[in-house]
Amino acid sequence: MTHVDVFSQLNNALLDLQGATPQTFERPLKRISALLNSPDLEEINNALKEGLDLDSFLRASEDTARGMIGSSKLLWPDDQKHTMGLTLLLIDKLAAEPNYALDFGHHFFYSGSKIIAGIREMTRQLLIPFIRDYKLYVGNRGKTEPALRQPMSNKVFIVHGHDDGARESVARFLERIGFEAIILHEQANQGRTVIEKVEAHGDVGFAVVLLTPDDEGRVKGGDLEPRARQNVLLELGYFIGRLGCGRVCALKRGQLDIPSDFAGVVWERMDEAGGWKQALGRELQAAGHPVDWNKVMGVSTR
Repeated sequence: MTHVDVFSQLNNALLDLQGATPQTFERPLKRISALLNSPDLEEINNALKEGLDLDSFLRASEDTARGMIGSSKLLWPDDQKHTMGLTLLLIDKLAAEPNYALDFGHHFFYSGSKIIAGIREMTRQLLIPFIRDYKLYVGNRGKTEPALRQPMSNKVFIVHGHDDGARESVARFLERIGFEAIILHEQANQGRTVIEKVEAHGDVGFAVVLLTPDDEGRVKGGDLEPRARQNVLLELGYFIGRLGCGRVCALKRGQLDIPSDFAGVVWERMDEAGGWKQALGRELQAAGHPVDWNKVMGVSTR
């Protein structure tokens, strides 16, 4: 199995785990563990896990509890390789002990009284970011040290459907915190097709994709369900390939299905309270962009 196959299937398993119930979460969790133990990854994994003690890490983390549910904190080491190694060991333990996985999610990723909520939050906060970083680590042949690169462009491409309000909210927010928002229909055509116009702005440093329920679709014989426009999904895939998952953030407004191939992409709920602004700021910062948090917080309170 090639690395491409492994990570494609990991994305599918992550999406299944995000939507799992107490009766179904075991299967995708075991699938994630099995995929990470693929023979192609054995040498890399052995090097990452060498000399690590998962039980000691868990005991120390459990001791951080302050008597309140959800107060426990995972004490990750400073060394990124050790963190990845411990996460690999942890995933194997969670997959082998489903009851422990439920307790672990409930204590370290508490998100309400429903115990499955802890599994979903753990998937969102721990597993998806880990798979993203682990894929980069594998692709860089085991190197975690940052290389000297040219400063990234402050241009942010906004992929959108028919929700003009969402588009304008994101564009104005980006501009107020110092980024240049690129909206396709505001650019000159110059005789080019839509995809040629998209390609012409390949110098952007980040892309925000607005997943809004503009269309409806269904499997043959099924019920109509809200979906994002096809051009939005096409451009989402384009920017994933062009920039990488770490420099693409999807903002989801309303109820709609997200294709399983995009499970590894960070997506945030575009809530009415404006919490998405801080989330987008975090993703921009994680991608290497300087972010003025005074501006972000100032914009968020407007």
